[in-house]
Amino acid sequence: MSVLKKLAGETALYGVSSILGRLLNYLLVPLHTALFLPDEMAITVKLFAYVALLNVVYTYGMETAFFRFASKSDQPDKYYNVALTAIILTSSVFSLLIIALAGPIANYLGYPGTENLIIWLAIILAIDAVVAIPFAKLRLDKKPKQFVFARMANIFLNVGLNFFFLWFCRGVYRGEFLTGLQPLVRAIYDPALGVGYIFLANLIANLALFPLLGRLFTRFRFVLDRETLSAMWRYGYPILIVGLAGTVNLMFDRIFLARLLPEGFYPGRTSEDALGIYGNCYKLSIFMSLAIQAFRYAAEPFFFSQSDNKNAPGVFADVTKWFIIVCAVIWLGVSVNLSWIGPLFLRKKIYWEGLSIVPVLLLANLFLGVYYNISAWFKLTDRTQYGTYLTFVGAVITVVGNVLLIPTMGYMGCAVAFLASCAVMTVLCYVLGQKYYPVPYRIGSAAGYIAGAGGLILIASWVEIDQPVLRFAFQAALCGAFLAAILLIEKPALRPRRAVK
Repeated sequence: MSVLKKLAGETALYGVSSILGRLLNYLLVPLHTALFLPDEMAITVKLFAYVALLNVVYTYGMETAFFRFASKSDQPDKYYNVALTAIILTSSVFSLLIIALAGPIANYLGYPGTENLIIWLAIILAIDAVVAIPFAKLRLDKKPKQFVFARMANIFLNVGLNFFFLWFCRGVYRGEFLTGLQPLVRAIYDPALGVGYIFLANLIANLALFPLLGRLFTRFRFVLDRETLSAMWRYGYPILIVGLAGTVNLMFDRIFLARLLPEGFYPGRTSEDALGIYGNCYKLSIFMSLAIQAFRYAAEPFFFSQSDNKNAPGVFADVTKWFIIVCAVIWLGVSVNLSWIGPLFLRKKIYWEGLSIVPVLLLANLFLGVYYNISAWFKLTDRTQYGTYLTFVGAVITVVGNVLLIPTMGYMGCAVAFLASCAVMTVLCYVLGQKYYPVPYRIGSAAGYIAGAGGLILIASWVEIDQPVLRFAFQAALCGAFLAAILLIEKPALRPRRAVK
């Protein structure tokens, strides 16, 4: 029991810190959208999408390979040194190459004169890759408190620096408050940098990880072991390929939206405006993403612990049913209340033009969550290759869907393509799973709740109420009706079972 309690505590620490970290970063959305127009924010949307893709390349599965080899060795430090040596060398080469080509890269991406941002991102990428191995070492050594402290310190510093540069320094510089500090602020703040401070804050916060992880670096020894590295690479490169496919599925839209969107598609808006609007409206789907992430931290160890239970399929079906119910409630709750949730987070009115994509993206993430849920079968049956196949299917659908739909549907095409990708992956995963690990999922129940929530969302979009109080009451009534229907339908399942004497 003590081992289980320790495991549960560590899982909670990792999970809560990750979710809390994303929430803290989300506080930056109102700040950024209050200060910058969509065309200014477009560069952050595109460049950080590239960062997500390159992060996979920079680590090339070495973090997981380190786990695999070190956990089964009586010399874990050997694999730590080999993995970190490899990452330091390759990250240095990759980033130096990007720095040397910063000018041409900036021009190719359509942002000439932003070489400094490309250089900062090259350094950020290198740091992200290098610290991944020490963080993995902390997890291997079962030191979750150190892991969480370093991660949270990094996030707090990033958020704090964003507010320091973009709110405090900007306000003092413009004479809005504390005008006596203007000489000092003018020495460190340049208003012309604008959104560049988002990148600079990220860079400084990443640099702070080195002292935070100091002991893990002081114990590091530079080791080049060709045989060991070759074995780790053979294990890690399939993870690299799958990671790239998965990241393409998530990021392709933000990388290519501006290029695929016909000129003048949105009257009075440039393609950069559209990218900035889409990228920031996309962040409203975090409500579903957080629910999925929290579930995954708890569910994966639970599924493995239940694998030998003869009643496991029925338990998995119940878990999936309630997961879908919770996600349907989130989908409905956010979608019908976008009239006030949107302005709360997206401060400039121009961003509200893209709010129609949010229900579609929330539904896509709902399907993605169901996919993660029911994909337990290929882990439990050691058929993880199917995860690779399904990830590639999803990536192909995303790419083809964006190429075909963006020219005719604009950024709504991005959302629809992502929804199609997630839905197809989920259906295929279910069909294959029933062949190799049958689970009596309540398909009718799931379809009913999703269709019910979708119907109420459509009703909310058709009914126009100008009076804010009445509109809010109507939205609350829709959500209340859905919750009441759930309680009525699921009342037998919620009723406590009497103990058999």
